[in-house]
Amino acid sequence: MSNVGFIGVGYMGYGIAKNILDKGNNLFVVANKNRKPIEKIVSKGAIEVKTYKDFKDKELNVLVKCVTNTPIAKEIASKLSNILDEKTLIIDITTHNKTGSIETAEIYQSNKINYIECPVMGGPTQAEEGVLGGIIGASDTNFKLAEPIIKLFCKDYFHFGPVGMGAKSKLLNNFLTLGNVALINHMTKAAKNFDLDIQKFFDVAKLGSGNSIALNRIFDALLKGDSKGFKFTASNSVKDLTYIQDLLKDFPEAEKIAEDNKNYFQKAVDDGYGESFISELIDKK
Repeated sequence: MSNVGFIGVGYMGYGIAKNILDKGNNLFVVANKNRKPIEKIVSKGAIEVKTYKDFKDKELNVLVKCVTNTPIAKEIASKLSNILDEKTLIIDITTHNKTGSIETAEIYQSNKINYIECPVMGGPTQAEEGVLGGIIGASDTNFKLAEPIIKLFCKDYFHFGPVGMGAKSKLLNNFLTLGNVALINHMTKAAKNFDLDIQKFFDVAKLGSGNSIALNRIFDALLKGDSKGFKFTASNSVKDLTYIQDLLKDFPEAEKIAEDNKNYFQKAVDDGYGESFISELIDKK
């Protein structure tokens, strides 16, 4: 049993936190504005703390951080580095920009706090099922320390090297995923406009090389009248593709593809659909 702190019990974080709790660990979650997942995880046995300072006397072995972006992760690190001690290992689920995890690690290291980055592949459903894919950047020592906790919410996980390597791998994988979803959206809009039978269209698409988890996730829901099959927002897509563009700045052709996809999601944000799931954009004008 470990004492585990958790920051970011939200749409993705809830499932990760639930698996940590269900495997017999003590879980301490910090309050946030989105009360529903906090109240849900507390009802299952987690203990809510009101501020980061309340973590100080919890003798945390691990603190998991699942937040939106690099600036938020660094801001939290600046606060926690003066609260936690070197006995606590930070597991950072955040999708960082190309240097964000390195900069975050340096903040923690100023107080000798160990840190690993572990962005994940998969969505909220996979998080609850404990079958996410972990993409890890860490020293060999810290990776071994983190492994027992990572196993609680990841079916597969891969250690790419020191901090920073995980972020690069995650961004390149998101480049593929978001580009694929953008193409599926464009394809489906056109198919609907041409009055094609969507069920038959999907059945044909599955036979080709374009078949993918994203295609199935979107269409399995869409054919039941549910446009929320791919649970990732337009605003988060813009954030990730901004990071991806920066990562690919020495690869102009790839960067242009990232820019085109970002512009597609940016238009959705500008039109007021920033918090819509990207599969919902199929039915937006």
